[in-house]
Amino acid sequence: MTDHLPSNPMKLIGRAARAFTRIADGDLREMGFATGQIPVLVALKHQKALSQAELARIARVEQPSMAQLLARMERDGLVERVADPADKRSRLISLTADAARRMPKAKAIMDKRTGEALEGFSAEETAQLMTLLERLNANLDRMGDEAAG
Repeated sequence: MTDHLPSNPMKLIGRAARAFTRIADGDLREMGFATGQIPVLVALKHQKALSQAELARIARVEQPSMAQLLARMERDGLVERVADPADKRSRLISLTADAARRMPKAKAIMDKRTGEALEGFSAEETAQLMTLLERLNANLDRMGDEAAG
């Protein structure tokens, strides 16, 4: 009876990620955010100001992709470039006050959607899923590091 299940769990993970992104993105767009911006927004919320290179590393994207994302975010008033106190020739990226003010509501939306996605899961099942996905991501990180180095 498992003939209908994909033999590759990565397909299911990808499908779940795409579906969640599509649903959450609609909610976030009403607030002026997008799911693709989440890694940058969260990193800047915790670190205050970071370089473009640091943000690319955190988000696991290439520099040109991060440059495009940051240009759109700057245009939309979510981030600003500030002088690096350690190197006046460099610029750091920081959240605007407006973006920081709107982030708690966006987090509440993401938390609500996550809860809906995990409806029917017990606390133990959710913890097991998190553990398995953390192991999967660690393996993928290692594979990416090996491919890059």
